[in-house]
Amino acid sequence: MVENDQKDSPFHEGELSIQSREGKREFVASYANKVIRDFMPEQHRDFYQQLPFAVFGSVDEQGFPWASIMPGLPGFIGSPNANTLTLPSKALPGDPLNSALSRPGAAIGMLGIELATRRRNRVNMRVESVVKGRVNLRVDQSFGNCPQYIQSRDIEFSRSPEEFSNFPPPSEFSKFDQQSIQLIDNADTFFVASFIQANERPDIEGVDVSHRGGMPGFVKRDHNVLTIPDYSGNNHFNTLGNFLLNPKAGIVFPDFNSGDLLMLTGEVEILWNDHPQVIAFEGAQRAWRFKLSKGIWLKDALPFTTSFNSYSPSTTPTDTWQKVEARQAASNETRQWQSMKLERITQESVDIKSFYFKHAKNKPLLSFKPGQHLTIKVPVPSSKAPVIRHYTLSSAPSDEMYRISIKQEQNGEVSNYMHEHAKVGDLFDVKFPSGSFYMDANARHPAVLLAAGVGITPMISMARHVLNEGNKTGYVRQLNLFHVNKTWEQTPFKHELESIMEHSQGEIRYFPFTSQGAATDSKSRMPPPSGRMTLDLIKANLGFDKYDFYLCGPAAFMQSLYEQLIDYGVQDERIFAEAFGPSRIKRKAFKENLTSEEPLAEADSAIVTFKQSKRVHKWKAKDPTLLEVAEQQGLAPEYSCRMGSCGSCAVKLHSGSVTYRQTISTDIRPGEALLCCAVPAAGSDKIVIDL
Repeated sequence: MVENDQKDSPFHEGELSIQSREGKREFVASYANKVIRDFMPEQHRDFYQQLPFAVFGSVDEQGFPWASIMPGLPGFIGSPNANTLTLPSKALPGDPLNSALSRPGAAIGMLGIELATRRRNRVNMRVESVVKGRVNLRVDQSFGNCPQYIQSRDIEFSRSPEEFSNFPPPSEFSKFDQQSIQLIDNADTFFVASFIQANERPDIEGVDVSHRGGMPGFVKRDHNVLTIPDYSGNNHFNTLGNFLLNPKAGIVFPDFNSGDLLMLTGEVEILWNDHPQVIAFEGAQRAWRFKLSKGIWLKDALPFTTSFNSYSPSTTPTDTWQKVEARQAASNETRQWQSMKLERITQESVDIKSFYFKHAKNKPLLSFKPGQHLTIKVPVPSSKAPVIRHYTLSSAPSDEMYRISIKQEQNGEVSNYMHEHAKVGDLFDVKFPSGSFYMDANARHPAVLLAAGVGITPMISMARHVLNEGNKTGYVRQLNLFHVNKTWEQTPFKHELESIMEHSQGEIRYFPFTSQGAATDSKSRMPPPSGRMTLDLIKANLGFDKYDFYLCGPAAFMQSLYEQLIDYGVQDERIFAEAFGPSRIKRKAFKENLTSEEPLAEADSAIVTFKQSKRVHKWKAKDPTLLEVAEQQGLAPEYSCRMGSCGSCAVKLHSGSVTYRQTISTDIRPGEALLCCAVPAAGSDKIVIDL
């Protein structure tokens, strides 16, 4: 589709460029001229006139932008008509806004924000005249803003806004002092001004000022440089669009306790979505870096204090740079056992319980990809050493705790221990999540999730994650989740999945089935049909398209569906399956799946040295894997699946190279070997292993 002519757009070149880059230009163009006006609606005019303060953006004589706050008793902002706002001609002493308000034609941006209700509207204007202590401003653009990321606060005046007699003189600086560092590091709110010089269309070329909010710690400080994440918003990209054409910003940090204002101006750099810092910060779509050029302290500037009510619902899931740094430090320990505390146990169905874990030392949990698994040591009575098991996480990556959900098996010693003996407060050794079975929530084509029984665990993690990402980015990947159980009473997470479906506005659909008859459930909004979950039934609910298919359940269930999908014409590379131990599918060989890279041949012989234990073994062709050799030497390396799917037996390979006797389905770091499938490779007559 041809994009709208720029001449008819309420956006300038920089804003349109980023809208195109982010794939939002056509969507925004479909409504922009309806919501961005050259006049103020009566509702906005009334709103501005009852505010106790407003935020302004202006430009000084040196061409640097400033963000300012002007307080006043309700009514200090006037609006004689839909095209005009009036203000006092004097801003706070020492504020660069004073100069701009005295210059006819100067561009001024204004943000009206009501903290208690999180309501906000914006207007971009130009100074028309100054008459009897009032500035008349002509409206260029007027539009509303959403309430995202605004922390709710109540305002109480402590003095008249016009009292400046004891106002400390402003102080300028070029480096952050301890007080400014403390304010920035603890800030959950600031305001940013940006601009481009008026050229061909002054009605859309001027000053913008907007709000930025997050959890304390969302602003990263490194000497005189600040790094700020950019979250999902209205997709107008007013601020970033200005940065693209004119990389300068003005920032004001208000201290809502003391009334001090920290005003900054400087140069900026946009960090796009592929930048390592953006990738590391959960929820960030982009980021920008601010380098201080000049700062001004206005002490005791605000005539009011605030009382904090609550963080915005859109703020609480967001990240902080402290968490990012802690996760990066923890990522070096992914192969190490961590002590984790069992915090909660919930009954999900008649035979499935969920177990919630936090780090015993309150360290941050590493994020993971939905579908990955947790490795845990379980102290069963019959074994001298804890038994290692792998359970797919049923929580979302952004959840505060790891959740695993375990089905109690009649002869399952580990599952019986967890169901009958594990209790809140118990400590378990756990490794951070890993695994190669996971989903990309941002993929632009739909997915079908096919699960049987407790195979629902990776699927609910995926569904929760897709919904959470949609709340952050505005895009919810379409999911169709089919889940079969013997009975409705054995169906876990049914109410949670119904809630996910409801909150996804139809993008995530849930189809439960029971193979041994339906049951009534007064709490459920959708009791399931009975019968087997067949490909014909799935097709009847979908009408096949270019879907990705994710399978998890018993081996026979996955193998049968895999073969049916292949026979139907679904490409092999679009079928993903969980691969724990024997529950892995046997894929058909297709020419398009074969690569020219053949696995390394096995060595005829090699000397295998176990470095820590100082044991040596002469390995010969057709001897067993290195895991079995280690066990024959009296060693006890960690393992679980013995099939190359869990990663428990990965160890450091000091020298030599190995090859694998079967396809492995877990990630292996450079310099590591997966003992359960590994043997010395041809050309390596000496192997040294860290055991």
